[in-house]
Amino acid sequence: MKPNKKSISPETQQEAFSVAKSTQKPGQTKEQTKLIAQGIEKGITLYKKQHKEKLREADKLRKKQSRNSHQP
Repeated sequence: MKPNKKSISPETQQEAFSVAKSTQKPGQTKEQTKLIAQGIEKGITLYKKQHKEKLREADKLRKKQSRNSHQP
């Protein structure tokens, strides 16, 4: 499953590139750094997606418990 380029925010791209630059090894080409940054972007995107999913599940559970406690 490939993420759309549109779905990756510029902030995420910038953050991934800065991390890739900070871990850059001597003699590493720009293309290699770019590929590392893309991998980091995918990781950040996946983390955000999983985090949102966990928050949704927690919210559903909270709402369900709230509804059950208010019923007679």
